[in-house]
Amino acid sequence: MKIAILTSGGDSAGMNAVVRAVVKAAILKGCEAWIVREGYEGLVRGNAEAESSPTYAPPSATHHSDFPLAATNIINNLRFGDGELLKDGTGDYASGRTLKGRYIVRVGWDDVRGWFTEGGTLIGTARSKEFRTQEGRLAAAYNMVKEGIDALVVCGGDGSLTGADVFRSEWPQLVAELRAKGKISEAQAQTHSHLKIVGLVGSIDNDMSMTDLTIGAPTALHRICEAIDNINSTAFSHSRAFVIEVMGRHCGWLALLAGVAGGADFLFIPEQPPKSQPWEDEMCAAIHRHRELGKRKTLVIVAEGAHDIDLKPIKAEYVKDILAERLGLDTRVTTLGHTQRGGRPCAMDRILPTLQGFKAVDAILEANPETPSYMIGIQENKITMVPLMEAVAMTKEVSTAIEKKDFEKAMRLRDPEFRESLEGFVTTSTLSTDKQLPASKRMRIAIMHMGAPAGGMNAATRAAVRYCLSRGHTPLAIHNGFRGLLDDDLEELSWLRVDSWMARGGSELGTNRTLPSVDLGTVAAKFQEHSFHAVLMIGGFEAFSALQLMEEGRKHYPAFHIPMVHLPATISNNVPMTEYSLGSDTSLNALVEACDAIKQSASASRNRVFVVETQGGKCGYIATMGALAVGACLVYTPEDGMNLDLLKRDVRFLKARYKLDVKGKSEGRLVIRNEVASTVYTTDVITRMFKEEGGALFDSRSASLGHTLQGGIPSPMDRARAVRLSLKCMAFVERHHELLQQQPQKGRVAAPETAAVITIQDSSIKWVPVQEMVQHADTKNRRGKTSWWADMKELVEALVARPQLTALSAKDLQEL
Repeated sequence: MKIAILTSGGDSAGMNAVVRAVVKAAILKGCEAWIVREGYEGLVRGNAEAESSPTYAPPSATHHSDFPLAATNIINNLRFGDGELLKDGTGDYASGRTLKGRYIVRVGWDDVRGWFTEGGTLIGTARSKEFRTQEGRLAAAYNMVKEGIDALVVCGGDGSLTGADVFRSEWPQLVAELRAKGKISEAQAQTHSHLKIVGLVGSIDNDMSMTDLTIGAPTALHRICEAIDNINSTAFSHSRAFVIEVMGRHCGWLALLAGVAGGADFLFIPEQPPKSQPWEDEMCAAIHRHRELGKRKTLVIVAEGAHDIDLKPIKAEYVKDILAERLGLDTRVTTLGHTQRGGRPCAMDRILPTLQGFKAVDAILEANPETPSYMIGIQENKITMVPLMEAVAMTKEVSTAIEKKDFEKAMRLRDPEFRESLEGFVTTSTLSTDKQLPASKRMRIAIMHMGAPAGGMNAATRAAVRYCLSRGHTPLAIHNGFRGLLDDDLEELSWLRVDSWMARGGSELGTNRTLPSVDLGTVAAKFQEHSFHAVLMIGGFEAFSALQLMEEGRKHYPAFHIPMVHLPATISNNVPMTEYSLGSDTSLNALVEACDAIKQSASASRNRVFVVETQGGKCGYIATMGALAVGACLVYTPEDGMNLDLLKRDVRFLKARYKLDVKGKSEGRLVIRNEVASTVYTTDVITRMFKEEGGALFDSRSASLGHTLQGGIPSPMDRARAVRLSLKCMAFVERHHELLQQQPQKGRVAAPETAAVITIQDSSIKWVPVQEMVQHADTKNRRGKTSWWADMKELVEALVARPQLTALSAKDLQEL
């Protein structure tokens, strides 16, 4: 089968990762991989112009048939000479080898190497007027049949995916018309009677229904939050107000998540305009309250498609004028524009498109004339397949609901996390006492950090504090964990005190690994002395262990009969049963940034392998997912361990891989090793071994990332997730506190489910009692007994053809 991929509509980070994944997945499945340059426009143009040139010669690859079957397909599809032309943008130059006039191009394994680190789309994108006509689609069908292409993967927005489905539905008629005109043979008509199509959503707006994230949206959010973080510092310095316009004509996801992650004071999105009219009064009243309290900076975010309840557009310049005239604020406007589209993809926009690309090829191979066209989406971290036109129809329904001023329906049609994010923004951004509880229901809530610092700890604390204050609770910060509690190092936090914590890395409260077992009785006495009604612990495996100890301690200490919750926050992502912990996304992005720089150095030396050591304890999450995000060729984790046989196979693989490189143009390669993957085969040992065994083929160096993976500014996704989960924790302790109050004060007993961990499982959030968690924990190795990401190591190796190239014998290597 021949599988082609095209990118259409607007460009977005992660599209190149999709192209790379589809190409490699197709070759691994024994198919030919093709790309279509310039989207549907290229499909309409085809290769006629190039083929009419007297100098045109179709690309060819070196063919080998004597190697093991698994390796033969990889080697035969290794390269077709167009990779550098595509990547460097020299494809339209008339001199030398050229892509001029060629729009449907066969590509090989190495033609797409390194693509996923690039922003935009290297194969180009265009909005084609011709393809919207029946004549244009007929030309596109002819070009596909002529090249023998059986299947098409389309990465674009709802318009591009709708066009793909129309193309598929018309395909039998288009083929019949081509046959009637004599442009194709009867054999071609029979062979290509059915077109297989799969869609992937590339859109920075995250505006497609039936998927949590679209390709490019996380990176665009990164660009926005980077700008906001920079603006916040100058706004604070000059006590200014800034109005920031972000993209989002019909969807407010970017504005909303940027508002949550950036700590904005007010925002405007299409789905939920301000309910009051005139809205200017509501905005000015909120910002005036903040300024009266002593806040030095003001940030208002406006989606480009924002409007009021009468659908009158709300423009950034007008908001600026209102703030300046009514509140006397020195106000500036910043329109981020197309900077939001640019830059290198973040870790999430490398990992998820790769998984979706592989799923797209599987969907192509499983498709038949009766199955609908599918869209590959995602829910939390689970790759999903939904009927393409159902997703498109629901997406268009949102726009229709907004046009009809049915904003409640528009909100319902967005995923549940969208509404939760909006509610979270209102709770954490607005200084309000409207929802305060009666004095009898108010609580004293202790908040502490435990374990190593992780991105998002401070954001979660900020959200919890502001929720507490909005409800009339007292938020009590315990500094330096349980050691601080024993030393009475407590502080009542205020609304303004935590204002700038959203973008701060590390732990503002201080953290350590001390468990309550250091003196459980005294810890209980401190709980009683300070009249804690609930405890929120934000941290890693230590917080889980502490919660377990205190829950067991309820048998002896009545002070522990209160709601106690653990919000997982650790770069290692080693808390059992939850698929994500706060800080793990920040850490992955730090690893990606470091490894991209290291790989540049390795590639400049042409034949260098870098062994990069990561943190993670005895959990291989960071190493494995980091390897997937940076395109590492090998990864070593504690779960799988290391031995001599493994290392021998890896040396054989590296030798085969470097022998297959074009002479003088070898790629620098990365090997990711978890810090405790082996006590014997250390990073230094592996580096020396690769250097010795590489001989003239490749050199080796090492780099240890160490604690750089724990620091830095938290990623937007970690910040937004921190707010969402923290507010759920607060609602949890409120609910169980109210149930406990219904019992007599003396002899009050908290049920086991009141000591719980908030987890993300598949596509939902679940509360798990700590005693149930214990059954799923590998306490000795401080990780879960099972890991959802365990299979990702196989994908890392598949993307570099390690299994196939390792199968080559010493004789085979000599022949390469």
